[in-house]
Amino acid sequence: MLRPKIPTMPTPTGHVTPPRVVEPTAIVPGGQTPPPAPAAPASSRPTVQLTPGTALAFVGGGTAVVLVVGAVLVSMLLAVAITGVSVAVGAIVLRSLLASDAKRR
Repeated sequence: MLRPKIPTMPTPTGHVTPPRVVEPTAIVPGGQTPPPAPAAPASSRPTVQLTPGTALAFVGGGTAVVLVVGAVLVSMLLAVAITGVSVAVGAIVLRSLLASDAKRR
């Protein structure tokens, strides 16, 4: 039941011809030159012209993106730091309250 069944190779049917021997032929170089490759068709899309004004706009846009992403990352880091400090202060206050309560008894 758990043994794999290996398929058997089917036997060919019909007339089987033996393989032929292919003899090499000599290649004689011709005097013809290959035809020139066709030129690429002109694109119907307009080419993008980068003027100094558009380059300045790209630089300004990239700078704005970097500044916004940096401000978001810094604010997230600051939020994590403030949360950590507040949890630490809360733990110190709670420890102090529990220690003073144990001394009174």
